[in-house]
Amino acid sequence: MSENVAAEAASSDPLKNVADAMETALQAAKDGASDARATVEKAMPAVGQFMSRLVYTTCYTVSYGVVFPTVLVARSIPGNNAMVNGLVDGAKAARDAVDQIKAKSMVEPAAGS
Repeated sequence: MSENVAAEAASSDPLKNVADAMETALQAAKDGASDARATVEKAMPAVGQFMSRLVYTTCYTVSYGVVFPTVLVARSIPGNNAMVNGLVDGAKAARDAVDQIKAKSMVEPAAGS
């Protein structure tokens, strides 16, 4: 009977109960953190795939929205007239100007060495 009284006194010790509760809470927090980490690790590939698809769709839409109307307008203009000849000559002049700027920028660093 004295053993029952001692066991009952030990189980009703408030400090022991608080320590057990704190240990249980700590273990629950550790388990929650590992569960959260596992959930994030599972979600990351899905987030990456979503972002990749979003970027692809955005770029596709923008390029389609620019190229389609441009080609539509270009195809609707008759081929051999002053406007088309002017556009072609202007594009050629712009390419020549860019080539001259590139050639000049390549010569300047070599002269400075």
